[in-house]
Amino acid sequence: MEEHVGLWWHRLVTRWADTSYPEAEVTLAEMESAIGMLFRAGGGDHSTRVTQASWMSHAGPRQWLQRLAGTGHRAALPCLDGETLALPERLAVFQDRSLNRHLYVWLAAMAAVLESTGDWLADNRAATVRALQRFPGLRERHARLVQAHLLQRPRLETMRPAQALAEAAVQAALKGEDHADMLVDPSEVLPVWLWMTVADTPPSSQGVRHGSSGAGAKRDTDQPHSNVRRRTREAQAPNPRQALLLPSKVESLLTWSEFVKLDRGTDEDPDPNAMAAANDMEKLTLAPNGPTTAAGIRFDLDLPSAAEDDLPLGPGIQMPEWDWRCRQLRANHCCLQYRVAKPGQSFTPTPALRLVARQVRRRLEVLRSAPQWQYRQAQGDALDTDAWVRFQVERNSGLSMTESPLVFAQRQRFERSLATLLLADLSLSTDAHATNEARVIDVIRDALYVFGEALHATGDAFEMLGFSSVRRQHVRMQHLKGFQEPWSDEAKSRVGAIHPGYYTRLGAAIRGATQRLSERPERQRLLLVLTDGKPNDLDIYEGRYGLEDTRHAVQAARAASLIPFCVTIDDQAHDYMPMLFGTQGYAWVRRPQELVHQLIQVWSGLVR
Repeated sequence: MEEHVGLWWHRLVTRWADTSYPEAEVTLAEMESAIGMLFRAGGGDHSTRVTQASWMSHAGPRQWLQRLAGTGHRAALPCLDGETLALPERLAVFQDRSLNRHLYVWLAAMAAVLESTGDWLADNRAATVRALQRFPGLRERHARLVQAHLLQRPRLETMRPAQALAEAAVQAALKGEDHADMLVDPSEVLPVWLWMTVADTPPSSQGVRHGSSGAGAKRDTDQPHSNVRRRTREAQAPNPRQALLLPSKVESLLTWSEFVKLDRGTDEDPDPNAMAAANDMEKLTLAPNGPTTAAGIRFDLDLPSAAEDDLPLGPGIQMPEWDWRCRQLRANHCCLQYRVAKPGQSFTPTPALRLVARQVRRRLEVLRSAPQWQYRQAQGDALDTDAWVRFQVERNSGLSMTESPLVFAQRQRFERSLATLLLADLSLSTDAHATNEARVIDVIRDALYVFGEALHATGDAFEMLGFSSVRRQHVRMQHLKGFQEPWSDEAKSRVGAIHPGYYTRLGAAIRGATQRLSERPERQRLLLVLTDGKPNDLDIYEGRYGLEDTRHAVQAARAASLIPFCVTIDDQAHDYMPMLFGTQGYAWVRRPQELVHQLIQVWSGLVR
């Protein structure tokens, strides 16, 4: 009974102490598209992604109810670092819902022009001036936000002298007035929701290297995923080989508890409390794991001998790679090796897969043979209503004196001039199970087979390649079917022989495919990329380096008059695919077993 009453009292007091307005709440998911567009239009870095902000403590004054409930000392404050724009998951700061929406927009404008000098107060005031100059249409909204936020700020006469001095400087800066020349720490005042903070710690992906992501990673959809951008700090792990010198048992207890090793990469059972523990910490302390033989063992085991490996097709081809850190294209940095599987058993599709291929082939045959309407013709099979109305309006107004108006529509048959290259990801991550019965590589194999059957029926030229990599000097391009080859049993056997292995150096693979597709004479050239995760490799091709190189390769493909498009089954594709291929340049397949139909649907839509 006491526990029940205590829980009821905690909920009641927490609800009373809440100063937000849940009925006017606006979520980041609703505004994410507009925020990203405004941020980049205002000059923000194209590679910066929008994510959720983590909770941070502040020393601002609290109401007596908040002190009673033990709340009001933490807030998810907007923050900008080198890779992300972290904004609160939801905003209910103001009672007016439109003001909360305006606040998201204003924070995006501020982040686009924010320049950090270390003075939080002066930086935000200068960014406010630049934002209003760059986005003059936001002046009225900003004035409303400032007026509403000043009403929420604490009164100076109720504060301690030191706090009152800092709060007076903040309020003066919000009004655009001169403020005291002093350095104000954002953690020492009540949250200023109209301003941004700049992360003072590097992202976790720069300082501490973790295990390889995507190469042999197991796809685990049961694990909770968090998009919160967490602050980190680096620490050196204690040397386990050092002698443990403890003067007394009391000191040994304290010393033993100072560092707890949390490296559980080999545990089969996940810790259900790990996410809750991370949410309770403002900064995650990361320490390097020390020397490990995992990378070396994986490197040795993954590379087969020459007798067991696929057959190489000529010498390797040197390819450049984009280094975003020095902003230059490093010539001859990667080596592409085209390979073909040794002749083996023929590929025998299942009856269900044959039925799907037959249905898709018939659908595309109809698409090929169907005539198309040509409008605004001098003669034809039907009247073009829009052209006729336009002609009558122009004639009645005296703008047209044509005696033979182009007001007919005619059905005509045309031969397409189309070449398609399908580039499939064959990295080790495709060895994971997409369903209980099939792996990702099996789903990709089925998609390649149906795609080949369908395009063979249309008569359009197409080529299929697979790719994987082991560092920059060993980018493997698996030859499945060439432009000049027929869709024969030999090509089908190569598709049936694909197997997962190695890593995903996507930028080099796209450049190699661009080079081959650029040699085609067709007017329309389509580059389809089929993948299941982010670009990654054993070397520095993790994180932003791989993303920037892939983005540069996609832009080079578009500059070569190609149409690059990506089909992905990665659940987190929306976090990075817009940066690589654009918001309209990729398609996410929610269920991997639907990849066959989605791939054909994407191709049909692009051709139309």
